[in-house]
Amino acid sequence: MGRRRRVRRRSWQPILWGLLALAALGGLAGAFYFKVPADLWEDLLPVLEEGKRVTVLVEPGMNARQVARVIEEQGALEGPASQLVYWMIRLGVDRRIRPGYYEIIRSSPWYVARQLRGMDPTLLRMTVIPGSDVFSLREALSGDLPPGTGDALGTAVMDDANYPGAMRAKLPADEESRIAFLQPETYLVVERTPQELVKAASSAWWDLRGASADALPQSGLREAAIVASMVEREVLHDSECRRVAGVIHNRLRERMPLQIDATVVYAWKLRGRRLTRVLNSDLTIDSPYNTYRVPGLPPRPICVPGSAAWDAALDPETHNYYYYVARKDGYHYFGKTYAEHLDNVKRARSEP
Repeated sequence: MGRRRRVRRRSWQPILWGLLALAALGGLAGAFYFKVPADLWEDLLPVLEEGKRVTVLVEPGMNARQVARVIEEQGALEGPASQLVYWMIRLGVDRRIRPGYYEIIRSSPWYVARQLRGMDPTLLRMTVIPGSDVFSLREALSGDLPPGTGDALGTAVMDDANYPGAMRAKLPADEESRIAFLQPETYLVVERTPQELVKAASSAWWDLRGASADALPQSGLREAAIVASMVEREVLHDSECRRVAGVIHNRLRERMPLQIDATVVYAWKLRGRRLTRVLNSDLTIDSPYNTYRVPGLPPRPICVPGSAAWDAALDPETHNYYYYVARKDGYHYFGKTYAEHLDNVKRARSEP
């Protein structure tokens, strides 16, 4: 018989050990990836200083997934949005993200998340000026609205959804009255729109006067708004607001015409004419806002009252004055009788 060939058996041990080694390395890498503190990644991954910058708007109420989707849609992300969500969570951005505009360098999910962590959003400013009426508010907003927007202010003011829930039952039914419930202030908003302004200004008003408003019926609050608007336009110095409000209440109680020039100015403004000075000939206008001819309160507020005017309307000074006349320094002389008022008129006119 011939010589038998020996067959060598291949050992699987080296392959097995190799696979185990790779698994161990993979486990270590995974542990490193998921367990290493997020701050350490700033030392391990490259930091970009320059690149394409993209402005992204984060709206109020957005969660991390929605923010990541917006950033991806705006072209600021080099990678999947799911990875950005992961890094936002790892770096704690998901709990601290605030609404506003972010200027982001287009980059990887990790670096976008890192940018968000160290970035303060840019907000826009909108201002409600005390004494503004529906006309001046529209003029102030006109530069921020695209052509063809229409009466965006009126739409925003009349939309109950733009007001705090507890405030809605107290709201009057017309635009002129509702603007009296916007708190004059400068607001930081995400978008410069009438909706954002009404939301911010009405919330501020309710925070200041919600308790007082709850104590009044809707009709009483509306009357207070009308008085506050007249005080706002009549008074230059806040220290006189409560006294002028007291004059208005005294005249209403005695059924005397209020004879307030500011209401006459508003009556003519509704007709398209702007007065800088009220003359006797202007007092003949046939209008429910002409408080020289029509007794009682005008039908609606004539402007946005400031805080001092609102405080005065809700808590007028108690006194026996029925008349006042402006001095050259903006303060007033107050009189209890018509004869005293005539003397005050002479005093005011004789001032140097």
